[in-house]
Amino acid sequence: MVQWRGRRESRNVIDQRGTRYSGGAGGGGGGLLALLPLLFRIFGWKGAVLAVIIVGGIGLFSGGIDSALNNLTGGTSQPATIEGEIPAGTEEAARFAAVMLADTEEVWNEVFAEAGQQYREPKLVLFSDAVSSACGFAQSAMGPFYCPADERVYIDVRFYDELAQMGAGNGDFAQAYVLAHEVGHHVENLLGILDRADAEGRRGGGAAANLMQVRVELMADCFAGLWAARADQRFNLLEPGDIDEGMAAAAAVGDDTIQRRAGRSVVPDSFTHGSAAQRQRWFMRGFNNPDVSSCDTFSAREL
Repeated sequence: MVQWRGRRESRNVIDQRGTRYSGGAGGGGGGLLALLPLLFRIFGWKGAVLAVIIVGGIGLFSGGIDSALNNLTGGTSQPATIEGEIPAGTEEAARFAAVMLADTEEVWNEVFAEAGQQYREPKLVLFSDAVSSACGFAQSAMGPFYCPADERVYIDVRFYDELAQMGAGNGDFAQAYVLAHEVGHHVENLLGILDRADAEGRRGGGAAANLMQVRVELMADCFAGLWAARADQRFNLLEPGDIDEGMAAAAAVGDDTIQRRAGRSVVPDSFTHGSAAQRQRWFMRGFNNPDVSSCDTFSAREL
């Protein structure tokens, strides 16, 4: 079990667990088609690949990319909000997320300071069922995601139950890995990696664009491993078995695992997040060598 109780909770948490939306959830008229203009306006790249960047490596559990994208609704209009009840049984998960976010702040402020730079902390939005972001309207079925347009991480804390059902186990380090991966995308954004992915994506297409996206996702996994190692050094965070939980979570979200779970053949050229083995390997690379330079997936000949 991760040692988290009694420690600092981040102030960068926006709790929207009680917010509901009247109409528009799930959207009519084809979520992906509506989303593409918004994505293109924000990022200037092919909508499908950009959507994957926004969604992040963890948020494509429920049926893969197509399912995730179709749970987004684009456009600038958003449904009206209604304040409701906070879902029962989510309070401890919310506090856990706030402590883990604080831990990422401690680690990444230190890493950036070592490089003579200043870290800009992201916000974490906790929600239930659906949420409005600068990247569009999203339902919880798409899972956690990072939006570069507003520099926020979005998590429905009930997703952690789904994570366990997918074979990642019931341990809380798997949950920490989810958050650390999405914060890893924020770090990529601050370092200009997502801009680089945009530029390279303009020149690529098909399998080449997918491979570029795999590099983005595996880098975020490596950053999650970097965070885990440094957080353990600072807070004595980990106990025996925690890393095994992280490995189980990484395996559960590998593209090959997702394709097999969906009853499809494994098609490596279609991967956008990396295989189970790749995701595990890059997490451990960051954990064993907790330095940003060790996570350079763009220079790696083998992933």
